[in-house]
Amino acid sequence: MPRPAHRRPPLAALIASAVLVATLAACSNDDSATTIEGCTRADLDGRSVARVWDETTLELIRQVVPAPTVHARNLFHTSAAMWDAWAAYDPTADGYFVTEKHTADDVQAAREAAMSQAAYRILLWRYATVSDLPAAVEQLDAVMADLCYPIDGESTPDDGPIALGNRIADAVLEFGATDGALEDERYVDSSYRAANEAMVVSDPGTVMNDPNSWQPLSLGLQLSQNGLPIPGNVQEYIGPHWGYVTGFALPESPTGTPIDPGPPPRLGDPATDAEFKQAALDVLRDSSLLDPSQSEVIDVSPASMGDNALGTNDGSGYDLNPATGEPYEPRPAVAADLYRAIAEYWADGPTSETPPGHWNLLANSLVDTPGFERRFRGDGPELDPLEWDVKTYFALNGAVHDAAIAGWGLKAYYDSVRPISMIRYMGGLGQSSDPSGPSYDQDGLPLEAGLVEVITPESSASGGPHESLADHGGEIAVYAWRGSPEDPETETSGVGWIRAVDWVPYQRPTFVTPSFAGYVSGHSKFSRAAAEVLTGLTGTPYFPGGLASWTVEEGELLHEEGPTADIDLQWATYYDASDQAGISRLYGGIHIPQDDTEGRIIGSQVGLGAWELAQTYFDGTAES
Repeated sequence: MPRPAHRRPPLAALIASAVLVATLAACSNDDSATTIEGCTRADLDGRSVARVWDETTLELIRQVVPAPTVHARNLFHTSAAMWDAWAAYDPTADGYFVTEKHTADDVQAAREAAMSQAAYRILLWRYATVSDLPAAVEQLDAVMADLCYPIDGESTPDDGPIALGNRIADAVLEFGATDGALEDERYVDSSYRAANEAMVVSDPGTVMNDPNSWQPLSLGLQLSQNGLPIPGNVQEYIGPHWGYVTGFALPESPTGTPIDPGPPPRLGDPATDAEFKQAALDVLRDSSLLDPSQSEVIDVSPASMGDNALGTNDGSGYDLNPATGEPYEPRPAVAADLYRAIAEYWADGPTSETPPGHWNLLANSLVDTPGFERRFRGDGPELDPLEWDVKTYFALNGAVHDAAIAGWGLKAYYDSVRPISMIRYMGGLGQSSDPSGPSYDQDGLPLEAGLVEVITPESSASGGPHESLADHGGEIAVYAWRGSPEDPETETSGVGWIRAVDWVPYQRPTFVTPSFAGYVSGHSKFSRAAAEVLTGLTGTPYFPGGLASWTVEEGELLHEEGPTADIDLQWATYYDASDQAGISRLYGGIHIPQDDTEGRIIGSQVGLGAWELAQTYFDGTAES
C-alpha cells in the first residue's frame, strides 16, 4: 500500500531538510560533543537506546489519564523520530519526517544521540506540557543523564547528531500541530453533543432519547481506567474527532471513517433489530459465567483454545506445539476464574500502558525470551538490537496509530450504544418475546429461560428463583453478575437474579464503561493490528517457543476476590493473544460481540497495511 502524498510531513519541513542536507554535506561526519565529558553511561541491561525511550514513553503513559488515541499517536511519532535518526546514517533507508543523510565516525553513537535528543524533546512537549504531567520533566531529564546526554541540547550550535535530533523533533512537533489531533486544545473537540442525557448509574434504569446512541454515565466518583481521578462526575466523550487525524498507511476520509464495514445492529431497525437484541442476550450470558462457585473446570491451554479464523471464536486449539513437536500441556482451571482473569488482565487497568502500550510490552518481551533471534521476517542475518528495535517500533506503532484513527472514526460516525444502556433501557421497557404475555414491549429484552425472565407471583414466592425480587412483580429479571461487592479484596459478588434495570458490567463502580461509543472495540483493533505486524516482523505467527503465558495469581483480581487459584493465560500465537484481548471486553460487559469481531477484521486490515508500508521505508522504496 503506497503512502498517499497527503500523508507526507509538512512541505516546509521537507524543504528545510533538503536545504540542510546540502549545507551540511561538508561536515556530515561531525559527531563530536554528543555526550557529557567524563560521564559514565548507566547500565542499560542489554537494552538498546531505542528501547530505553520506548519504555520511558510507556512509563509516562501510565501516569496520565488513559486516552488510547493520544498515546498511540505519541508512541508512533516518537518511534518515527527514532527511525529517522537511524535512517539518516543508512544509505538505503528512507526517513519519514526528515530525510537527511549523514555519515559519522561512530555511526552507533551518532544514531543514539540523535534519537535521544529527538525523543526527549517530543516527549517533553507531549507529556510535560500538553498532558500536564509535571513529573515528566524530572523523569526525562533523568533518562538523558543516564545516557550521558546534555538536556540543553536544543540550542546546540554544532551540526552533529544532536542538531539532527533537534531538526527531527522540530519536524515532528510542527507536524503534530496540524495533523487534526487538536493538540493545542489538549485533544478536546468541544463540538460533540451526546444524543442522550447522562445515566445516573446508582439509580435503576435509564431514559434515552435515542437507544442506539452512546449515553454518558454519571458517577458519584469518576476514576479513569487506570485509577486516576477525573474532574466532574459525568463522562465526556474522548476523541470524537480522531477519525480525521493524519495516520500512517490509512487513506483520508471525508467522513472520518477510513475503513467502514457498515453500521452496527440497531434497535427498531427491521434488518438488524433481532441481531441487536441477541447481542444484549450475549452480553448477559457472558455476565452469567462470572461465578467461581459454579466450579466448571475447563482446559485453558492452547491444546483447547485458540486458532480462530479471523473475526470468529471458532478455534479449538492446536494438536502440537510447532517449536517442540509435542502436544501442549493441558491446564485445567475454574471457568469463571479464567473469564474474570481475562477481563481484568486485558483491561489495562491501574498504572497501565493502555492497549497500544500493552503491545509494545509484548514486543519487548519477545527479545527477552531465551534463544530469540532478531532475524528480520524470520530470515537472513541477525540484526543488532538497535536496528531491530527501531524497525519494530516504527511498524508496530504506525499500526496502532492507524488502528486508533480507523476505530475512533467509526465510534464517532456511528455513535453506538454501550451494553449498560442497552440492557437497562430494554429491561425497563419489558420483554419483547411474547406479545400475549405480561410486560410486553416490542423494544424490550427477549426472554430466555434461566437468563431473562419476567418476575411473577409464582417465581417470586418463597423458594422461587426470584424470591429476593418479590417487590418487583412484572419487571424483568436477568441472571448475571451481581455488581461490585462492598469489600472487593475479600468478597465475591457471584451471579444471581437481579433486576435488568440494575445491571452493571464487570468493572469497578468508579469506571463502569469507557467514555466513548462502543462500535468498534479498541482492544480488538489495536491488538489484531499489532499481531499482524509482529507476525510479519518475526516471520511466524507463533510466540517464541510456540507459547507465551501470563499468570494471574490467586487473589490478584481487583473487581472482587479471586481468582480462587493461579490462572495461566496462555497463547500459542499473536493472533490468539489478540483474540483474547478482544473477547475480554465481552466478559467485562462493555462491548457486544459485533464490536469485537468487526474490530478484529479492521485491525487486521490496518496492521497488514502498516506493515507493508513500513517495509518500503526500510528498503528505501517509499513513495514521496
